[in-house]
Amino acid sequence: MNALLELFHDSSAFHGSNAAFIEQLYERYLHDPHSIQADWRERFNALPERGRDSLSTQRAREQRPQVSGAPGFSDWPAPAATPATKTLDRPTEVSAEKQAAVLRLINTYRSRGHQLANLDPLRLRPQPEVADLEPSYHGLLDSDLEQVFNSGSLYGPDRLTLRDIIARLKRSYCGHVACEYMHITTTPEKRWVQKRIESYQARPELTKKDRRWLLQLLTAAEGIEQHLHRRYVGQKRFSLEGGEALIPLLDELIQRAGRDGVRELVIGMAHRGRLNVLTNIFGKPPQDIFAEFEGRVALKAGQRAGDVKYHLGFATDVATPGGPVHLALGFNPSHLEIIDPVIQGSVRARQRRRGDRDGSQVLPVLIHGDSAFAGQGVVMETLQLSQTRSHGTGGTVHIIINNQIGFTTSNPLDTRSTLYCTDVAKMVQGPVFHVNGDDPEAVIFVTRMALDFRNRFRRDAFIDLVCYRRLGHNEADEPAVTQPMMYRKIRQHPTARAIYAKKLITAGILTADAADTMIADYRHTIDHGLVVTRQVLRDLDHGFRTNWRRFADTLWTAPCATGLPLPKLQALAERLLRLPDGFKLHARVAKIWAERRQMAAGEQLINWGFAENMAYASLLDAGMPVRLCGQDAGRGTFFHRHAKIHCQASGDDYTPLQHLSPDQGAFVAIDSILSEEAVLGFEYGFATAEPDALTLWEAQFGDFANGAQVVIDQFICSAGTKWGLHCGLTMLLPHGLEGQGAEHSSARLERYLQLCAEHNIQVCVPTTPAQIFHLLRRQMLRPYRRPLIVMTPKSLLRHRLAVSALEELSQGRFQPLIPECDPLPRDTIERVIFCSGKLYFDLLEERHTRALETVAIVRVEQLYPFPKEDFAATLADYAHVDEFIWCQEEAQNQGAWDQIKHRFQPLIRAGKEVYYVGRPASAAPAVGHRSIHLEQQQRLIDEALTGRVNPSMNHNIDRVIPQP
Repeated sequence: MNALLELFHDSSAFHGSNAAFIEQLYERYLHDPHSIQADWRERFNALPERGRDSLSTQRAREQRPQVSGAPGFSDWPAPAATPATKTLDRPTEVSAEKQAAVLRLINTYRSRGHQLANLDPLRLRPQPEVADLEPSYHGLLDSDLEQVFNSGSLYGPDRLTLRDIIARLKRSYCGHVACEYMHITTTPEKRWVQKRIESYQARPELTKKDRRWLLQLLTAAEGIEQHLHRRYVGQKRFSLEGGEALIPLLDELIQRAGRDGVRELVIGMAHRGRLNVLTNIFGKPPQDIFAEFEGRVALKAGQRAGDVKYHLGFATDVATPGGPVHLALGFNPSHLEIIDPVIQGSVRARQRRRGDRDGSQVLPVLIHGDSAFAGQGVVMETLQLSQTRSHGTGGTVHIIINNQIGFTTSNPLDTRSTLYCTDVAKMVQGPVFHVNGDDPEAVIFVTRMALDFRNRFRRDAFIDLVCYRRLGHNEADEPAVTQPMMYRKIRQHPTARAIYAKKLITAGILTADAADTMIADYRHTIDHGLVVTRQVLRDLDHGFRTNWRRFADTLWTAPCATGLPLPKLQALAERLLRLPDGFKLHARVAKIWAERRQMAAGEQLINWGFAENMAYASLLDAGMPVRLCGQDAGRGTFFHRHAKIHCQASGDDYTPLQHLSPDQGAFVAIDSILSEEAVLGFEYGFATAEPDALTLWEAQFGDFANGAQVVIDQFICSAGTKWGLHCGLTMLLPHGLEGQGAEHSSARLERYLQLCAEHNIQVCVPTTPAQIFHLLRRQMLRPYRRPLIVMTPKSLLRHRLAVSALEELSQGRFQPLIPECDPLPRDTIERVIFCSGKLYFDLLEERHTRALETVAIVRVEQLYPFPKEDFAATLADYAHVDEFIWCQEEAQNQGAWDQIKHRFQPLIRAGKEVYYVGRPASAAPAVGHRSIHLEQQQRLIDEALTGRVNPSMNHNIDRVIPQP
C-alpha cells in the first residue's frame, strides 16, 4: 500500500471538515517543506513527484501569457445548500493518489485559472497554454472524468465526478470573471473570496427589471458620447466609448454602498470618461457641459484662470435604498494618478469630522488607467499608506479602466514588466477581480464582490475592467496609425450596449422596439438639457459640510491678535511639560525638558522647539485640531521638537499635546512612510476638507519636497486660480546653507517664489522662536486661508542668538519685516542690508566683531505677499542712505533675489541702487565640501558689510535701476 493511502487510512484528520486545512498545509509544504511539522512533511514527501512543484515554480516554467475576456452575471441568489461538514469516504487503494491529484487541480484553478479566463472583448491575443490546469499534469486521465471524488473545500456538493468538478472550476475562474486572491496571506479573507466566487460560480441571476436597468445605463453611457460627438465635432472630451460598463459599475457601487450605510463617496479619476460620469452618475446638468464646450462659462468666486472641462470636480447628493449619499468628484489635472493621495486625505478628514473610525460612512473610490496604474510610482506610495494608522481610510475600491493600450502602446511588453497592469495591487494583499467590460452582468458581480470585501475587511479591493478605447487618446487622435490591427478589430466590434441589447432581446426580456425607445428617450432628455441620472437631491444639509465661503475675499493683512497673556502661557507650559508617573525620559530629552521648565518660568530665553510646541498647545487649547506629519515629525529631524516622547523603561510613547485638557482639539504627530509625493498629496487633500484644523507637513530636509513637485505645482499653488479651491496647508521646509552639501542645504526657495501670484500662497522665513509662534497662530486665527510655505531653520534651532523672551509670545505679533534691532545712530548709517534667514545672524555676529555702526541689517521675514507698507516705512528711516544691498547665502540664480528684486523698484527713490551680494550662479544648490562653503560664506559676509570684493571670486553684481 503506497504512502498516500497509508496517510488516509492512518489519520483521522482527513475527514471532510478538515479538507481546507489539509489543502492549506499542503500549499505551505510546497512553498517550504520545513515550515510544517515533521510528521506531515514525511507524509507529503511520500507523494509522487509529479505535480508537487510550488506554484511559483510552475509559473516560471511558462512564458508570460496575455490577458483576454467575456460575458457575465449579477445579483446574489441564494447559493445551493452545502453541508456544514463534508464526509470523506475511506478511499480505495487506487483512488487515494487520484484524490490528492484532484485536490491539487482544484488549488491550481484557484491560483492560475485567471490565465484562461475570457476577459478581452477584442480577443487580441491567443489564450496561453497553462499546463498545470490540465488534469493530465496531475496524473488524472480521461478515464477518471466520470469517477466520483471528494470535492474538498470546493463549494458545492461534497462528492462530484471529476468532470463536474472541472466544470464548476471553469465557471468560477475561467469565464468573464477572473479572480486573483491566492496571494492573500490572511486565511479568513482568502476563504471569504473563495467561498463567494465558488458558491455563485460567477453566475448570479438578475431580475428582468435589473437587466432592463442595466441596458438603460449602457444606453446613457453610449448616448452622451454620441451626442457630444455629433454636436462638438473634433473637440476633446476623452470619450468613455469602449468602457461604457463603468457607468453601471458606478451606479451599482453607489446604490449598494448607500444600502450598506455609506453616507459619503469620494471619487478620484483621470480625464477619460469624466464628462460621462458627471452627466450620468453625478447628475451635472447637460446644459452646463454644453456651455463649457461652447466657452460660455462664468468663473466662480476665487477663480481667475479656470480649467478644461475634463479636469473639473463636482459634488451632489443622490438617493439610495439606505438614504441620501453625498458624492464628491475631485478636481484633477493631467497628472493622472496624482489625485490618488489627495482623495485619500480628503476622505480621512471627512471621516474624522463624522467620527467615522472604521471607514463605514465615507468610502474612497479611485478610477485608474491601466498604464498609469502600472507605471506611476504615486500609486504604490498611496497603496503603502492604506493600512497605516494615520493615513488609512478603511479600504478603497479601485477601478482600473483597462484600455489595453495606454497612450498609444498596446503591447504589455512595453508598458510594464508584470503579467497584469494590476499586479502592484498585490502588495497590499487585496483581491483583484478581472472582468470583461462587454459583459455588464459580470461587471455588476465583481462590483458587489469588491465592495463587500472592502466593507467586511476594511482593505483595498481592485476591479480590472478589461475593455478598449473606441476612439484615440482624444477625439483628434488617429489610433490606427500606431495600432492598425487593434483598430481594425475595434471598427468591426459591436458596442457593449448593442451586445447586451441583443442578449436581452434573444432572451425575450424586451423587444427590439423597446430597446430603440430607450435610445430615443435618452436623446430627447439630453437635447433638452435635462438631468439624466437617478434622483438627485437638492439643498440637502447633512450637517457635515465645510464652510469655505467665510474665507472668500479676505486679505492677508487682516488684523489678528496672536499674543496670549503671560499667565495663560505659563499654565499651558505646565500642562505641556507634565509627565505620567514613572515615565523615564532619555537623558538628552530630560535635559531638554528641564530647560523648557526654566523657559516657562522666565528663567531662560526660549528656543524654537519650545515656541513651536507652545503654538500648537495654544491652538489645541482653543479647540482647534492640529495634524503634524513628516518622516520624523514626532521627535523632529533635528532633535528639537519632541512632541512625542518615549519611555526608556517601558518603551511606551506619550504625546503631551494630547493631554492638555478634556475639551481640547485633537492632536496627532505622524511619523510617515518614506514618501514625499503621496504623503504631501494626502495632507493637502486633508487640508482642503478641513479648514478649521492646522495641517502641517514637514520635509526631512527642505529640498526633499522636490519629490512632491507635482503636488506643489498642480494643487497647492494653482488650485485656487484654476478651480476656486483653497486650503490652509502649512509646509515646514528646513533651509539653510551650512556646509552639508547640495541636497541638505536648500529648500529651493526660488521655486516657491516663482509660483507666487494673485496671493495664492504665503512664503515666510522666520528667524526667531517668537516669529514661528505667532506665524503658526496667525495661520489659524486670521480669517484667511492660503497655503503657508515656511523656510524653517536647522542651525538656528540651537543658536545662542536665535532666542526670544517669553514676553514676546505674550505681547508681540508676527512681523513680516523686522527692522534693525541694535540701537545704532540713524544718521551714521551708510549702508542698509536686506536679507532673510539664518544669514542675518552671521552678518550680525561679524558686525559686532568689527564694531561697525554704519551698516543696518533688515530682515524680510515674509517674502510673499511682499510687505510693501513695512518696507516703505523702513526705507523712510534711511532716506539719507544711498547704498542698499540684498544679501543672500544662496547662489545668485537661486534663493530670493531673482524673484524679489522687482519688489524694490517702486519703493527705492530714483538715483538709488540695490546691489546683489551672495554666491555666484551655480548649477547645484550648495557645495559639497565644508571648507569651500566656509570660504564662500566669509567672502559674501565681507562684501556685504564692507564692500571689499575678493578678486579671486567670480563676482557678478546684478543692479536694479529704479524707475523715475
